[in-house]
Amino acid sequence: MSSSGAPATLPLSNRLRRSMRTHRAVLSIVVFAAGVFLSILALGAFTPLMNLPFFVAVDSVTAAPNAPNYNLVFVLVGPIVAIVGAYLVGAYYYARRKFEHLMVTKSKAEFLRNIPELEEILWDLTPEDELRYQRKLADLRVRR
Repeated sequence: MSSSGAPATLPLSNRLRRSMRTHRAVLSIVVFAAGVFLSILALGAFTPLMNLPFFVAVDSVTAAPNAPNYNLVFVLVGPIVAIVGAYLVGAYYYARRKFEHLMVTKSKAEFLRNIPELEEILWDLTPEDELRYQRKLADLRVRR
């Protein structure tokens, strides 16, 4: 709360960072899908698929006679964005699976051994997962 009684708002950068962490799975899937879509557009522009009605319509917009040929951009950007998106999706789901595996332990000793790995994994997960981790620490009466 600020001195005027109104709730203090976080700076835009903090709100954006929190939003991106909260929606990390969706954002990584969207990046991957966009890369795949751009790669498909590139394939449709420079392969025999260019004769299909969908690609003819797209090509009339992306490679108009008096405009730059954006299909060349798709050839370069599409695979790069798809690879980055695939990495983001893979990293998120790998971290999610590992986190869930490490959180099911009932043994305090095993949990203590896994704390460094859990804290490293939390960088790739959501703020709700951090809260789950904090609750698990409290349940096992571990101080950090």
